[in-house]
Order: sequence, then structure tokens, then C-alpha cells
Amino acid sequence: MQINKSDQFLQEIFSWMRLIDFYKQEISYLKTRLSEVVDQNINNDLLPSAEYFQNLFILKDEFNASISSEIKNQELQLHEIIKNNTEAGESFLKKQEQLRNEIENFEKKFSTSKKEFNKFLFSIV
Repeated sequence: MQINKSDQFLQEIFSWMRLIDFYKQEISYLKTRLSEVVDQNINNDLLPSAEYFQNLFILKDEFNASISSEIKNQELQLHEIIKNNTEAGESFLKKQEQLRNEIENFEKKFSTSKKEFNKFLFSIV
């Protein structure tokens, strides 16, 4: 069985969508955890940090929605390429690379944010 570039691009896109779904669930969990902590600790000193993390999670959700839309558009373009039996053009290849870089950067930043959030949680326990 021979795997061509279009198959590889499609697998990469599917992988990204699964990853975005995972982060969507993870952000939802973190927001729930933040809500529980705020409900249990009625402390005015806690509110600025809680607000910071709430805003951070909202931004991450917005990024997920945005990149998800871009990935879906990329998938549609790829299906057209496959349907027409043509090679991926320069704009498609550039967009694929851009998405790859954005997702990689998001993963790194998310990991850092999650560590920062966990440190915050440990600091108030």
C-alpha cells in the first residue's frame, strides 16, 4: 500500500481535530475546577488570579474555535484537491505549515498555562 501526500495531509488534519477536541475538553475541565475553587474560597485576594485564569481559558477556547474553523476549511480544500486529482498548490502547502506551527505553539503555551494554573491551585490549598 502506497501512501501519498494527500493521505498524509488528511491524517494530519484528522489528528489536529482530535487534538483540538481534547483541548476543548481539557479547558472545560480547568474552568470547572476554577469555579469550584472560587466557590470554596471566598477570598478577595483570590479574585484577580481567578479572573486572570478565567480570561486565559476564554482566550484558549476562542483560539480553539478559530483554528478548528481553519482546519475544517483546509480539509475541504484537500477534498477538492483529491476529487480533482491535482497536486496541492503553494497556498495550500503554506496554510498546512502555518496550521502545523500554530498548533505546535498552542500546545506549548497550553502546557505552560496549565502548569501555572496548577501552581496557583497549590498555593491556595
